[in-house]
Amino acid sequence: MLQNNALLAQLKQQIRSTTPRVEGVIKATDKGFGFLETDDGESYFVPPPAMKQVLHGDRVAAVVHEEGDKRSVEPDTLIEQGLTRFVARVQKREGRLAVVPDHPSIKNVLKSRIKNSLDEESIGDGDWIVARLVRHPLKENDRGFFAQIDELVVKADDPAVPWRVTLARHALEQASPEAGDEWPLRDEGLAREDLTAEPFFTIDGEKTRDMDDALRVEPRDGGGWRLSVAIADPTAYVDEQHAADLEARTRAFTVYLPGQNVTMLPEVLADDLCSLWEGRERPVLACQLEVNADGSLGDYRFFAATATSHAKLAYDRVSDWLEGQGEWAPDAAIAPQLEALRDLTEARSAWRAEHALVFKDRPDYEFDLDEAGNVLGIRTEQRRIANRMIEESMIAANACCADLLADKVGHGIFNVHRAFDPDKAEAAHEFLSAQQIEVEREALTELPRYRELKRALESREDAWLDIRLRRFQGFTSMSALPGPHFGLGLAAYATWTSPIRKYGDMVNHRLIKQVLKGESASAEASQQLTEQLTERRRLNRMAERDVKDWLYVRFLTPAAKAQETFEAEIMAINRGGMRVRLTANGATAFVPAPMMHSDRDKVVIDDKEGRIQVEGEERYKLGDAIRVALVEAREETRSLVARPAE
Repeated sequence: MLQNNALLAQLKQQIRSTTPRVEGVIKATDKGFGFLETDDGESYFVPPPAMKQVLHGDRVAAVVHEEGDKRSVEPDTLIEQGLTRFVARVQKREGRLAVVPDHPSIKNVLKSRIKNSLDEESIGDGDWIVARLVRHPLKENDRGFFAQIDELVVKADDPAVPWRVTLARHALEQASPEAGDEWPLRDEGLAREDLTAEPFFTIDGEKTRDMDDALRVEPRDGGGWRLSVAIADPTAYVDEQHAADLEARTRAFTVYLPGQNVTMLPEVLADDLCSLWEGRERPVLACQLEVNADGSLGDYRFFAATATSHAKLAYDRVSDWLEGQGEWAPDAAIAPQLEALRDLTEARSAWRAEHALVFKDRPDYEFDLDEAGNVLGIRTEQRRIANRMIEESMIAANACCADLLADKVGHGIFNVHRAFDPDKAEAAHEFLSAQQIEVEREALTELPRYRELKRALESREDAWLDIRLRRFQGFTSMSALPGPHFGLGLAAYATWTSPIRKYGDMVNHRLIKQVLKGESASAEASQQLTEQLTERRRLNRMAERDVKDWLYVRFLTPAAKAQETFEAEIMAINRGGMRVRLTANGATAFVPAPMMHSDRDKVVIDDKEGRIQVEGEERYKLGDAIRVALVEAREETRSLVARPAE
């Protein structure tokens, strides 16, 4: 018997060695078939019977079958599961338990069992749970898919479903950390200057509770300004070995979702003791910096202090007042400061536009929600002068922090952004050359040259070119060592102005304090920490996007039923169609190719070039402004479907 098994295994190995094989990732469709996509861009058809052995996202090896000019594959080896931990809905039928993964490309109903520590009676049909895939047909000795339910996330009828499910999907904490109410101010051996009589002020949103920064600005004799930035000081309460610090290190950031914040620090610290509330004395870490009349930065000084905000101001009210609108006005101690800060901001913006880089203004979209989480409306908030005043002040203060840490410490938590990934720089150069934009390769990798290139490209005001270039560009990451931030056009950038909501800023606070006390700096942050900070920031942004998608679908369902039309911008093009952003509210919708023409064969999509032809003529390209009609709002996938409104 053993000899027969050995011979059978040997025969199978011989067949495998002589049969064409490929490796790739499974992409499922809603029609039962799928595709295996290889790393080099090849695509192979996976017929419906073979798809029953795999799930979307699985990396597999497969046997290639060829019949004439048709190629298909049959997966036979699992290399990596695409689905491991996942959020799903419970399906209870006649005493049998199953789960349906909450994934737009996975429709499988998976048999399941409940973790021993859970009460099966507490989990009902339609409830949301966290599960793990514990069996897979392509694993040895596994005959099918099987999942284990590990956690009940939220009951089906709970109004908080969008928030609870989204946080669970990204493995983010569901609530702010718990801690006691006793938080004595620590003796850090720092001399704190008394700034309580100085008329500092904050500018935030109307509902903001965790206020990190307060400002004081004075015009200088002979031109320019003296800007004082007072930043909340949570490390004055939280020792590095305290449980609250270890929890903050894990969370890395406060999670901001429409209608809910999940704070990084205990709320008693984030929203009370550390927050720079008007009229309340607070410990701060401060920086006084000189801004020259041309907007360039001069000398700066970091120091510990005690300060009191004399006014809690709101963005829109300040902007209205500076623009001569509305009835509100600041008091006499604050009004001249706001005018001075406006002038400083204009000078600083002009300097950065010439010597560094500035971001294009894009609106924010804010949801107005009732207590049950229903969307009452969506407001478009432009980046007005008050928003820019705070932004420019923080960028200047963070540039000073980067300079101090690089000079005095040699390490910290830096935001590093390379314009183009090294492995994509050559492709970016070829793309620009194809657009008759002749640049030297150094312009893609050297900051001074890149600034010149970026300004030249922005002067063209070519939305298609701008979006296409993003395919080659890198992302911002956290680094323990100084490095350039190409997006800002700065040689180094390290934030310290949001320590209530960013753990990396707490790390930088401690380093600054060590410099002030003349102590040797602690060891540089580990790669594990910087990678964790980068990853948690990515997850937070995805969670914010996912909740917004859910709320957009709920809010725009009546518009889809009525097939209302909206102005939109084409933001992405793929093989199946194009994705657009509605300019009225920021929602994204997908326009499938069949919606562009009744005969799909007359629609030719070049996803690499970001262009679409209809009946032989170019009809759409990336960045185009078009008008679309919403036709469907799918809550199960949190997606909107639209068609061109001709």
